[in-house]
Amino acid sequence: MAEGRLPHIVLFSGGTACRTTNLALLSKPVRLTRIVPAWDSGGSSKIIRDTLGVLAVGDIRQALMTMAHGEGRAGDVVKVCNARMTSGTEDDARTEFALYAEGCHPLLERMEPGLRGAILNYLRTFRAAIGADFDFRNGSIGNFILTGAHLAHNSDINTAIFVFRKLCDITGHVWPSTAADGVDLSAVLNDGTRVEGQHRVTALDDAASDIGIRDIALSGRNGAAVPANEAVLESLESADAIVFGPGSFFTSVLPHFLVEGIVPAIARNGHARRIFIGNMLQCRETRGLDVARMLEIATTLWRRQEGADARPFTHVLANHQPLPFEKTVGPFAYLGNGPLEEVGARLGMERVIGEFEDPWQRGQHDGRAVADMLNSLLPS
Repeated sequence: MAEGRLPHIVLFSGGTACRTTNLALLSKPVRLTRIVPAWDSGGSSKIIRDTLGVLAVGDIRQALMTMAHGEGRAGDVVKVCNARMTSGTEDDARTEFALYAEGCHPLLERMEPGLRGAILNYLRTFRAAIGADFDFRNGSIGNFILTGAHLAHNSDINTAIFVFRKLCDITGHVWPSTAADGVDLSAVLNDGTRVEGQHRVTALDDAASDIGIRDIALSGRNGAAVPANEAVLESLESADAIVFGPGSFFTSVLPHFLVEGIVPAIARNGHARRIFIGNMLQCRETRGLDVARMLEIATTLWRRQEGADARPFTHVLANHQPLPFEKTVGPFAYLGNGPLEEVGARLGMERVIGEFEDPWQRGQHDGRAVADMLNSLLPS
């Protein structure tokens, strides 16, 4: 690491699961880059994708708002970008959007003219593109602004993110792992059933969840391969630690391995620690799995790109498990570690077992404890 340069941590994950870790890392003397999925197909992102055929921006906007929160940005621009439309009637939601798009919302009326003008330009670009029948209910204003910026800047998502960060005065970086639009995730269950769409995979019903996921795939438009975002490749080149998770294993963490160029770029950086963070709880995607099995699945996918002897991770962080029986929080059991010692040794990974559960939020990570450990593992 060059003298005087802050260490650079690149964090692969999705949305809420790594939020506390993201926030805690922002209190450390590090540079932080979040790499998020570009295949979100649910919620507000789904409606925008279906209407415009553009790259999903929901995970990008959410990660940017986490950065803003962690950096103490609480101005009017951030408040606007973090706002949601009413979930009431379509007419009420359309009226509420008009308050923003016409600059009549109190947050916009008191804003500095240059910021206000930029936001109004992006909202009006978005409104012109989506047509009269768009359903604004429960939509994110930040998603609308970021999509408008995407459209206004010749569908260049990296430029749109740069502008969005400047509007919100955000220092940390957030990039989608691919800049291609129309990317879709699918999964094949252990019985051969195919499940199409990220939002369906992450919300498997009980029967499908019990069957379990055998494989996943990413596809671009017309089945094309999914190329890596150049901004991501540059981030990986300068990383001192590359962290995977916590997050939805099959929909937010593992699919990044399928983006062309990501795995080779990580492998080329022989300096960086590559750290897998085990989830705290099982979920609909991982019911019946344990951390050791997840490492084996990730290694199999990694070796499709890098060869039979390649290892994806140098370290694995897993929570200490003192109980000899299965314990649950709500509908899901704690994620067991399984034969982690044997699998870690076979795959060339150092095990780091600790007390990583939030003492106030059962089943969630203590972001500070995770961030402290990540900081201690940085190369000297």
